[in-house]
Amino acid sequence: MKKQKQKLLLSATAALLVNGSAVHAESHQPPSYSQTGAQKITELKGTIDIINNKLLASGQLVNGSVGYATVGRVVVDDALDDALITDAQFVAYTAALGKVVAHDYATAQDAKQLFTQEHTAAMNQLTLAVDLLTSATSVLATATSVSAVAAEADTKPEQVALQDMLQTDEYSIQASEVATYNDAVSNVETYAQKAGAFMAAANNTELTASIDTYTATNNLVAGNYTAITYTQSVDEFVITWSGNGTGWSGYLTDDMKDATAIYGANTYMQQHGTPIKDM
Repeated sequence: MKKQKQKLLLSATAALLVNGSAVHAESHQPPSYSQTGAQKITELKGTIDIINNKLLASGQLVNGSVGYATVGRVVVDDALDDALITDAQFVAYTAALGKVVAHDYATAQDAKQLFTQEHTAAMNQLTLAVDLLTSATSVLATATSVSAVAAEADTKPEQVALQDMLQTDEYSIQASEVATYNDAVSNVETYAQKAGAFMAAANNTELTASIDTYTATNNLVAGNYTAITYTQSVDEFVITWSGNGTGWSGYLTDDMKDATAIYGANTYMQQHGTPIKDM
């Protein structure tokens, strides 16, 4: 049943709607999805400031080091480490940069525009998630390729060679690699679900009309929302404007696809290339 419900969100509740539980956000959903455009810019600025501090430290440390070298003093090993940009800092910067670049900062004037923009953003994140899953799959595929060697290992030398392979990181599966792979699968599911839901919502005239009526009645601009979430288990969108969260549920029940349907979609796309709604 389609329904609309409005509720006042206290600050803690609003944070929960935006960020989800700490465990869920950390394990299954990249935090970038629930961030506003402004929050993404703030995050990017933070990563840039960290790198700027490294550059400042570099100038000071290099100048001091050259001074000491000139007068015959010896700088110790790792003395300039404060100037190094770590892999983690660079990864954080790259991720934050990608979020800002992918975000649509145009203000939607109606519900269809709102959902279309969110679909575009979710598809950008889905592309990144698929790339990460491809990388994680490649690591595990290298390890599982040892199965072919095992199938042929029927002599002592071949068995010894197999044993040696299994004792290397490349041909053995590590717990961290499984965790990375599983998280990547979950992230693809998350963004595929979100992107699909936003596209379905953009094309659902009954839903967009209901939202447009609500925003017009309350003198709101659709694109000036502070948060938007979709919960598939209850088929509900919650959009927050100025602290007030309004929910619309029951509009996408005919668009749900389970694992069996997804396998079928894969088969169709392998045969025909282009996806269609009814595959």
